[in-house]
Amino acid sequence: MKKILIIEDDAIVAHIYRSRLEKEGYTVEVCEDGQAGFYRIHEFHPSAILLDLMLPKMNGVDILKKIRAEGEFRQTPVVVFTNAYVPNMIQEAMAAGASLVCNKATLTPRQVLDALANLLSGAGAVPAPAKILPIAPAPPTSPTARRGDPLFQPSAPSGFEGSPPPQRGFVTPDDVDSSRPGLGRAAIGKVSKQPPSVTESSEDAAFQAELAEAFNSAKIDTISNLRKHVHGFTKTADDTVRMQALLGLYRKVHSLTGSAGIAGFTAVSQFTAALEVLLKELYDKPKNINASTMRTVVYSVDFLAELFKSNTPQSEPISTSGILVVDDEILSRRAVTYALEKANLKCVSVEDPLVALQLATENAYDLIFLDVQMPGLDGFELCSKIRALPTNKTTPVIFVTSLTDFKSRARSSLSGGTDLIAKPFMFIELAVKALTHVIRGRVVLQKMAA
Repeated sequence: MKKILIIEDDAIVAHIYRSRLEKEGYTVEVCEDGQAGFYRIHEFHPSAILLDLMLPKMNGVDILKKIRAEGEFRQTPVVVFTNAYVPNMIQEAMAAGASLVCNKATLTPRQVLDALANLLSGAGAVPAPAKILPIAPAPPTSPTARRGDPLFQPSAPSGFEGSPPPQRGFVTPDDVDSSRPGLGRAAIGKVSKQPPSVTESSEDAAFQAELAEAFNSAKIDTISNLRKHVHGFTKTADDTVRMQALLGLYRKVHSLTGSAGIAGFTAVSQFTAALEVLLKELYDKPKNINASTMRTVVYSVDFLAELFKSNTPQSEPISTSGILVVDDEILSRRAVTYALEKANLKCVSVEDPLVALQLATENAYDLIFLDVQMPGLDGFELCSKIRALPTNKTTPVIFVTSLTDFKSRARSSLSGGTDLIAKPFMFIELAVKALTHVIRGRVVLQKMAA
């Protein structure tokens, strides 16, 4: 009987995978932190490992490096779950010897089980090139982008001691064809198994429906717990209490990303995947905690409450190219563009506010970012003019500016601005802001269409 070790700190996600694997006939054990998982590998001798990368005590990349350096575990299939907004960890996991790297927020249990069965069957013996996860692309290297600017250079992937396993790949929902027990269009090697039976498909559908129902029934408690941690993070003057509340909030959001993804609520998991990275960065670097980041956290939890009003799972992640970025400073403009790319949100960027006004006259956008201090037409004036256009009368407008005093905030509101983010900003904070407005806009359109 095949043995599977799950190393996952989210008890709900681990329980779901354990139940599904045991139903498939596997012997399963679970470890809730990296250190315990590393020791248990040597005692349990699993046939395969499901490994989260963001773990307490020892992260998944370190576990991979250590076991791949040992001959006994060089060939053991390891399916890694990671957050799409941490591309450096994705590359490090591949370099450290992961068999598959999966976006935790978007793959269903059936797809993961099919991929795992494929690896254990030996059908994945032919290596395939790593795929880039669409929601978290590496920084562009085109001549017009960020070449030569160290701020935008991707970190080099780390190596590992020992030989890598034979199977390698990078799996996204589009790569996994759940109508067959292999890796579908991204097959690593040839898959010869037959499609699942009607009974198996109906069981999967019933299981997904149960997960969605359980997720919906927990929403009120989830939001209540999130708001309790937000209150502790934003309202206390005690730094120790604040950081404890921030850590608690991060853990709750981290758990929500996994459970929402498994239950099929892709918009929720896409958003919380970005939010959990923001919370982790704030916890690791408290100097980034300021009025702007606190405001973003508060708005994010309020937005989750909005998303929770829908009880219907959404299968497709949100993406858009309908974003306009206006800033006369090239580095600031590139920074905003890069932050949006991290969330798979493409944009049009211009430096001349008059050109931007013409574009806004001719095109309807999902979201607009404006600098304030620009020659010829400042951001406040440009926003007022955009608000007079039928094409973008209600389009969210976010000011990105170093002017964060009360007068500037008042002017941003009076001119029709929706939100404001302070320079210098964290890339992931801007990505969270953008996702908030883009997903909200899509949800509104879906409601209107219904």
